[in-house]
Amino acid sequence: MKLRVPLSKLSFILTAVCLLWLKTYIVYKTSFNIEIENVKQEVILFINPLSFLMLVLGVGLFFKEEKRRNHYIVIVSFIISFVLFGNVMFYRFFNDFLTWPVLFQTSNMGDLGNSAFELFKISDVLMFADVLFLAWLARRLNLSSTASVSLFNKKERFAYYIAVAAVFVSNLALAESERPELLTRTFDREMLVKNLGTYNYHIYDAILQSKSKAQRAMADSSEFVEIENYLKANQKEPNEELFGIGKGKNVILISLESTQSFVINEKINGKEITPFLNDFLKESYYFDNFYHQTGQGKTSDAEFLVENSLYSLGRGSVFFTHSSNEYNATPEILKQQGYYTAMLHANNKSFWNRDIMYPKLGFDRYFSLTDYEVTEENSIGWGLKDTDFFDQSIEHLKSLPQPFYTKFITLTNHFPFELNEEDKMVDEYNSNSRTLNRYFPTVRYTDEAIKHFITRLKEEGLYDDSIIIMYGDHYGISQNHNVAMSQYLGKEVTPFVSTQLQRVPLIIHIPGEEHKGAIHTAAGQIDLKPTILHLLGIQTKDDVHFGADLFSEEKMDFVVLRDGSFVTGKYVYTDNKCYDKKTEEEIGLEFCQPYMKKAKQELDYSDKIVYGDLLRFYEGTNYRPEKGKE
Repeated sequence: MKLRVPLSKLSFILTAVCLLWLKTYIVYKTSFNIEIENVKQEVILFINPLSFLMLVLGVGLFFKEEKRRNHYIVIVSFIISFVLFGNVMFYRFFNDFLTWPVLFQTSNMGDLGNSAFELFKISDVLMFADVLFLAWLARRLNLSSTASVSLFNKKERFAYYIAVAAVFVSNLALAESERPELLTRTFDREMLVKNLGTYNYHIYDAILQSKSKAQRAMADSSEFVEIENYLKANQKEPNEELFGIGKGKNVILISLESTQSFVINEKINGKEITPFLNDFLKESYYFDNFYHQTGQGKTSDAEFLVENSLYSLGRGSVFFTHSSNEYNATPEILKQQGYYTAMLHANNKSFWNRDIMYPKLGFDRYFSLTDYEVTEENSIGWGLKDTDFFDQSIEHLKSLPQPFYTKFITLTNHFPFELNEEDKMVDEYNSNSRTLNRYFPTVRYTDEAIKHFITRLKEEGLYDDSIIIMYGDHYGISQNHNVAMSQYLGKEVTPFVSTQLQRVPLIIHIPGEEHKGAIHTAAGQIDLKPTILHLLGIQTKDDVHFGADLFSEEKMDFVVLRDGSFVTGKYVYTDNKCYDKKTEEEIGLEFCQPYMKKAKQELDYSDKIVYGDLLRFYEGTNYRPEKGKE
């Protein structure tokens, strides 16, 4: 029986537009933590999906057959819903929105099973309820006509798209009046989504992707002159007493997966969360104001920062997007100094494109999953338990020629923070966040695994002749768990507190060095490369790096985060607000103004180096012409 509804010719398209519009706004309010400060911003957030939905679904006006038109509407509605769903899943863990470079990281997808399952909620199926309704409606209506007579004439289509343009221009005008120079803030995706909308943001991101691809083709050596002058003007002299103190010694870097500083020297239910690290930092230099500077590349971004002293990109992972670039990374430099360089990580070698990127960085050997014995008994979550990983790694370490430069990446303290009951040495926390609750036992397990590793190094005679550096790679608890974090911290997680939660541990142990203790200077992962080279007695005057020797007396009390936030000795700038570090209160933006240009300039310069592959033109103090351009 036919369902006869007295609807206008536009009814099916407008029904789809309204359903997707309403759904997108509901998702904005329930799944994304988008801060709204006034009524104008709420209006912008409400209307911003409309122009895109009208534009894309309006293509149906050009179909001559109703049946095909409505099939198109249903299919496109599903695709748009899937894009929205993908952003929701990504946001739940990364507190960020998808970019095109991330979507191209397909080799990572196979290893994300447990994490994706943990993030999925039964209520997510409701995101496709409107698509099911549209499919049902299309089937019920009598849409079997195959007549080739156009449903809409040129004037009607023209009028429709005039309305689309009016909506878009109105949205953009409101956004620009609320947030001037909006389209220059490409590192602030939340700001773009809040003002342009999720779908328009993805179009803009695609334009940026095309632009970044073109940058390399158009780049030449002259672009590096301004950047080189800036870097030379900002170089700092290394600490004279510590320069070369580790000359000829081994270097062991340990990347502490998802470890943040808020667990250091803290307890849960009366038990220390990191008892070994708490003791070890007393025998070492501990940097308690050290920040991760990663973006969407997470662990791979941390690796890129540490090895190159260049900033990670604002979109995607450098390991994927620019693995063919020329770099002058720490492993390559140390190879020239007689070091053997090796990576040890019990994961699939292609994850984060590491099998391609590591040789470009100068690593001689990559001990990956196939070099370890992994069983059901010795693995959990993302793979080999940390204790077994370090135990098996000792044998690999003993096989290397000395001096060596090695880096270890742990796995157990990785979302979704799974751990067997017999391996739990502290209780889970009690909050509304399952993620935060399970975080503490896995951190404690990794701490115990490191203790075991240090013991083995001593037993094998490697400890006394090795500089040992441990650093947190990125956050483990995102802003999506702010309510639970507020409960744990005993105070509200404001933008200031959220920025402070981006601190990660950095411990540098130098054998035989007596001058130890805490260093409070604001610093980040970008500072590790020059620090390591200076400890080994290697000059960096002709090296390209944005960081500074952490021990230098000239080191600026300043660190830039990938989202454009920055921290100084007195101030914290984030979310376009300036905070006093002592009082944690918001103050006038003029206090942070002197540093804002420098922060943006450094991110822009570093991006130019990566996008343009500018290091192919540079070798020490001499430019080298690109092949074919002599």
